[in-house]
Amino acid sequence: MIEVLIAVTLLSLLTLGMLLVMRVGLMAYSKINDRLMDNRRVTGAQRVLQDELEGLIPATPPCLGQEGLGALNFVFLQAEPQQMRMVSAFSLQEGWRGHPQILEFLVIPGKDGAGVRLLVNEIPYSPSVAGRFCMGVATDDNLGARVPVFGAVASGPNSFILADQLAFCRFSYLSGTGTPNNPVMWRPAATGRGWPQAIRIEMAPLEPDPARLQPITVTAPLYLQRSVDMKYEDK
Repeated sequence: MIEVLIAVTLLSLLTLGMLLVMRVGLMAYSKINDRLMDNRRVTGAQRVLQDELEGLIPATPPCLGQEGLGALNFVFLQAEPQQMRMVSAFSLQEGWRGHPQILEFLVIPGKDGAGVRLLVNEIPYSPSVAGRFCMGVATDDNLGARVPVFGAVASGPNSFILADQLAFCRFSYLSGTGTPNNPVMWRPAATGRGWPQAIRIEMAPLEPDPARLQPITVTAPLYLQRSVDMKYEDK
């Protein structure tokens, strides 16, 4: 009986040791899997953001937000430091195979006021829908020209979070004609300056972690050769 008791005790200790080893292994696997998923999420979001910007379509719908301006076609690009509107051939749901979308980018405070997050809204494009975003025109003293006036971008239940837990997020635009009075340079705003040569979204993580991929600055060159009347597909 004593030998049986000793054997059962040793078997119990061995089983307990195996369970502890399996638990440690499963916890390590879970942590690695969570880290890989976070890295894939960051990589995927940055790739989506790059495609959205590079898919810009130079749309010029009529200004329908104010009566009497329907004959005025305007450059549909709201280019500001914390919000941006544009038309893109890339869609979150359909990739490069969908209908052109009006993209609205917006920087808002993060959860519980910690840092900021980057959101995007998608609205199917049509000239009439895009035209209603033009609330009128105003004279820009710096440009000495009339520029479109856009309404504020707002978040909603269908807004998609592209990046979260950011220390900061700001937009800038490479624009200018190259003349002494209008050099080509990165500007915090470019509404009314025509189409920029590139768009840059600067981001930095709220809590840097060397063990994980971090949101980084995205710079997208613009190729203004697309048309809202054509359907673009992956080849």
